[in-house]
Amino acid sequence: MSEEKGQHAGLKEKAAHEFKEITIVFLYLAFFFCALATYSMLLLKRFEISYFNYGAALLNALIITKVILIGEAAHVGKKHEAKPLIYSSLYKAFVYGLLVFGFHIVEEVVKQLIHRKDIAGAFHDADLNEVLARSVVIFGAFIPFFAFRELGRVLGPEKLRAMFFRPSATAKPE
Repeated sequence: MSEEKGQHAGLKEKAAHEFKEITIVFLYLAFFFCALATYSMLLLKRFEISYFNYGAALLNALIITKVILIGEAAHVGKKHEAKPLIYSSLYKAFVYGLLVFGFHIVEEVVKQLIHRKDIAGAFHDADLNEVLARSVVIFGAFIPFFAFRELGRVLGPEKLRAMFFRPSATAKPE
């Protein structure tokens, strides 16, 4: 009976940890994608607020959060973890950037299919230049994201959290 309670408590703890991970990654990506949506609207001089763009940004953030966490569970990018952090951070940013690029291509094709194009027309009319440009910007956003995750992996999440959120962790001795 107590073993079942221990397993149940372990599952609750694991679920809480997973929820926390999802929340952290989602918030980073949601902020970034919403900022990118705002930038695109301003760049294109569309001053009306398009809730669809923000909704799509949040949906993209949620989907890419799951892609990142599934990729980490599948050990994507682990082969460079023994090298200096800059290598593993850049490698993971690149690999996950490629995954996002692929996701965005599928997204563009689906949008074209929704607008009554056939599959050949959908690939032809998909705006690959925009997808490529967006992917380059996302790669740039992934560099600090994965650098912090790699730093947390090496230092430990508690030490990293303490360095950022506790004043005594960064105080210099007198």
